Amino acid sequence: MDRTDINAICAEYPGAECSEPFGPGHDVWKVGGKIFAAIGADAGGVSVKTPDTETAAMLIEAGIGGKAPYFHRSWVLVPFERGEAEIRHRLDVAYATIRDKLPKKLRATLK
Repeated sequence: MDRTDINAICAEYPGAECSEPFGPGHDVWKVGGKIFAAIGADAGGVSVKTPDTETAAMLIEAGIGGKAPYFHRSWVLVPFERGEAEIRHRLDVAYATIRDKLPKKLRATLK
């Protein structure tokens, strides 16, 4: 997996948008204006939102990911080497975590 693969997966999510708010080479994926995934310029993986700090701690302890630099404790950095199935699952959870917290009206408009 690499940046191109991650961006292709994220682009499949309804309403997902990519921007570079932190400068060139920093791909940030949002839904409803809220970040669910990010790839830094020098990253060896993708930072993803988890449902809570306990889940993030469990993923770090299990060796699935590490602490995501510059993000809250509810985020983990999943290395590209974890493979497509694991990364896709983590992105699915991250997207759903953010989408499900959006106002109902906004969720209804996501296509």
